[in-house]
Amino acid sequence: MRLAPLAFLAILAPSVLSGCVSKERYDAALADAEALRRELGLAHANHAEEVAKLKQGLDEAARAMQERDDKLQEMTVGAHNLQAKLDEATAINQQLRGELERLGRNVDKLLSERGTLADALEDAKARLEELRKAQAAAEQRATLFRELVLKFQKMVDAGELSIVLRDGRMVIQLPNDVLFDSARVDIKPAGKAALRQLASVLKTLDDRRFQVAGHTDNVPIQTSRYPSNWELSAARAVEVTRFLIANGVEPKRLSAAGYGEFDPVADNDAPESRAKNRRIEITLVPELDELVQLPPLQ
Repeated sequence: MRLAPLAFLAILAPSVLSGCVSKERYDAALADAEALRRELGLAHANHAEEVAKLKQGLDEAARAMQERDDKLQEMTVGAHNLQAKLDEATAINQQLRGELERLGRNVDKLLSERGTLADALEDAKARLEELRKAQAAAEQRATLFRELVLKFQKMVDAGELSIVLRDGRMVIQLPNDVLFDSARVDIKPAGKAALRQLASVLKTLDDRRFQVAGHTDNVPIQTSRYPSNWELSAARAVEVTRFLIANGVEPKRLSAAGYGEFDPVADNDAPESRAKNRRIEITLVPELDELVQLPPLQ
């Protein structure tokens, strides 16, 4: 480490004055002191410049920090304002929800009720349509019933047949006493006359089908030809069917069935009642659009 020039000279001066140092050494020492002085001056200048730069950087950092603090303060104020607005909106939302719940009309319930009402409306429309079909079919059957009664009025008045509605179907009843003798299947002359009049009317009912059904009382029959009333009632139904076909009714519009004593219209406890059960019935077979099923009542 070099000494400062003044200190060096202070040390060197007594030596020179005392004659202990040569002039050459003195000049060299003086030159070194001057060089050291210049070096120290340059270092001092560099140090001052570095200090100025550091001060400038410090000032810039202070300004940047201030700007950051200002922005942070601004953002903090904005956040407080947003929080206040959010709190206000939350309070309003809670108030509205409470009002909806108080009235019992929240959104989920309204949507559910809307769907239920829509389903109920569709169901009501379907039921109404079925009722309209049923009404139309009933009106059609009533019109046909009136027409048949008018056409068979003379035969009804003569007691040769009767027309009734049973289970929604139109039924023409002919007593066996007019058509057959006891335990026989041959049609009597009076019965043939009645069936000819009947056939003349049935031919006018276009595209309608009929079932010819034989019925007996509960008095059993047991012969080699008719082991029971089943066979007897079926044979009589077939005989009447063949007679109607022979008088112009299309075969495809007729069918035959035998019920024996198992579908009575009166009790079998008296001769008069048993006579009512011995009969031939010609039933008007309903069309498909007349077989309307009413929807179940809820």
